[in-house]
Amino acid sequence: MERLVLVDEDDREVGTERKLAAHEAGLLHRAFSVFVLNGAGELLLQRRATSKYHSGGRWSNACCGHPRPGEPVAAAAHRRLREEMGFDCPLAPISTFRYRVRLENGLVENEIDHVLVGGWDGPPAPDPLEAAGWRWVERGALEARLAEAPEEFTVWLRLILGAMGPEIWAGRVVAAPAPRGT
Repeated sequence: MERLVLVDEDDREVGTERKLAAHEAGLLHRAFSVFVLNGAGELLLQRRATSKYHSGGRWSNACCGHPRPGEPVAAAAHRRLREEMGFDCPLAPISTFRYRVRLENGLVENEIDHVLVGGWDGPPAPDPLEAAGWRWVERGALEARLAEAPEEFTVWLRLILGAMGPEIWAGRVVAAPAPRGT
């Protein structure tokens, strides 16, 4: 049973709670969101699997998740990138983002979200239980689609890009090449 790290407003750990219970109660917890760009400056999006307990079928950033108790945020981000998208790459933290939103199914995302950006020039190999699809998208095309059909995207993707989009698009690290044979 996955447990989340509960935090105070200063991101100091105050305990743990089961993942679903924390989202049902809207408890403030630690999270991360990973954004990956390729060498052409396109952003990797994943379409969340429809079986996800919230926001299923919506387009989102490369991966997101929650560090386990005692797990550093960067280690958790690399772990989930491998688990969800089947690759790993250099990541750089760019910001911390605090948000609280009620989701369509009554759950509440109440997070201090650590935002990391990385570079990758290979095709992902997503776990179908995590991601139903993926695509590389150019900034202008993404911004146009976000304005036209925001409901197609996760709420945190919209919030993070709205608050720190320029830093994400400019903050990428050098894209790591895909290993040979992929």
